[in-house]
Amino acid sequence: MAKTGENVVRDGDANPRSAEVGTPVHAALQPVASGVSGLDEVLGGGYTAGRLYLVEGFPGTGKTTLALQFLMEGVSRGEPALYVTLSETAEELAAAAESHGWSLDGIRIRELIPSEESLRPDAQSTVFHPSEIELGQTTAEILAEAEAVRPTRVVLDSLSELRLLAGTELRYRRQVIALKQFFAKRGCTTLMLDDRSGGDQDRQLRSVANGIVVLEQHHPAYGAERRRLLVVKHRATRYRGGFHDFAIRPEGVIVFPRVVAAEERHPTSREQLSTGLPRLDALLGGGLERGTSTLISGAAGSGKSTIALQVASAAVARGERAAMFLFDESPTTLQTRARGLGIAGSDSERLSIRQVDPAELSPGEFAIETLAEARRAGTSIVVIDSLNGYLNAMPEERFLVTQLHELLTSLGQLGIATILVGVQHGIIGSTMESPVDASYLADTILQLRYFETAGEVRQAISVIKKRAGRHERTIRELMMGPTGLQLGEPLRHYQGVLTGQPTPITPAGPGDASGRP
Repeated sequence: MAKTGENVVRDGDANPRSAEVGTPVHAALQPVASGVSGLDEVLGGGYTAGRLYLVEGFPGTGKTTLALQFLMEGVSRGEPALYVTLSETAEELAAAAESHGWSLDGIRIRELIPSEESLRPDAQSTVFHPSEIELGQTTAEILAEAEAVRPTRVVLDSLSELRLLAGTELRYRRQVIALKQFFAKRGCTTLMLDDRSGGDQDRQLRSVANGIVVLEQHHPAYGAERRRLLVVKHRATRYRGGFHDFAIRPEGVIVFPRVVAAEERHPTSREQLSTGLPRLDALLGGGLERGTSTLISGAAGSGKSTIALQVASAAVARGERAAMFLFDESPTTLQTRARGLGIAGSDSERLSIRQVDPAELSPGEFAIETLAEARRAGTSIVVIDSLNGYLNAMPEERFLVTQLHELLTSLGQLGIATILVGVQHGIIGSTMESPVDASYLADTILQLRYFETAGEVRQAISVIKKRAGRHERTIRELMMGPTGLQLGEPLRHYQGVLTGQPTPITPAGPGDASGRP
């Protein structure tokens, strides 16, 4: 990383030269890029030029990283940038930047940190309160540095030091208002960082700031910490409300905007997509339809994932793209099984298979990555396998079903046929239950069941719901072997197949109910 010492002005250095007061930014309502992936979308385009923003969060939530990205974005655009630090040294900031592989060249860093000389007894004032001396000196040096650098982007870190120096709420509020007016007149977009040492709700500053961005993190019982962002306030701008997941990665803070289905409305056709199996297409009334979601429900091992893979492979065979997100199975295991069943296309570049680690991936990030795959040219099928893995692996996350509803609606409006795999408890019987009731989310429900006959356990498949049109109401046998998936004739000679223990209603004749000898 390039050295940053040439950009550092330490407390006690000679005051910078004064300069004439700059003119305000005329395009005051123009958005200013934040430099943070996804944040501009949440803010409705970015920060508003020449305005003051409060960035709140407890230590470790990513305030400094977000602020450095804001300044580096300005430097990349040729804008002068100033970082005033009242708590961290320039070396600490450089170390934080180096952990991300960044250079702070071009960013003016002004340290206003008490030196070790202030620890000497003879340096302690016994006549005047610190707020009467230190606050005035600190504010003067901030203003002088701004006059010298004439920045368009400023970060003040942190307000807890100003709050302590002010001593009273009145003095603190007046100082913040004065700084706000000073930077606004010079066209500076300013971020003030607050570690919430003054309480969760700093009413003094919240009423003054033009925008408020809150960073939070919590630690679930298992897995990595979860981080989320909330825009509490953004004057004169239509922003995206609610909590948004974010992560701190080597490339910096990445925000995953909350999915809003209403923003994904596009004209789509209701084209039917073949599953690659004529009898399954007939059972579905012609196949799956674009823009709909299908729930494949059944006991473990009944063929749910195999059918989902068959549908994805059929899309690949047509020259389209498909994406599979696996929560319960590795891509290697799935592809090995596909080769054993003779299902072609599982190793094609047009089929994206990703194993999801829910202990490391937040729901918001999963939703954004799913939509990113759906937006790739030619994508027609998205598979989430399984729904149980998605919901049960993140039990502390609230409103996951609501978030899944928004995701499915967004995928539908993009013209994607979504397949959800749901595992039911039990093997054979009429009392099988689903730990997650997502049937109301799906447009089509494909039900798989085991049934016992002639000393053999077999599988049955049926469609019990389809909103988009007519479908067969028969129950067919599902067979899996080296030649792939096959569906038999309707099981018309038995009743009670879905209970697992069917009884014949007519003599079966020379063959069994499936037509097999």
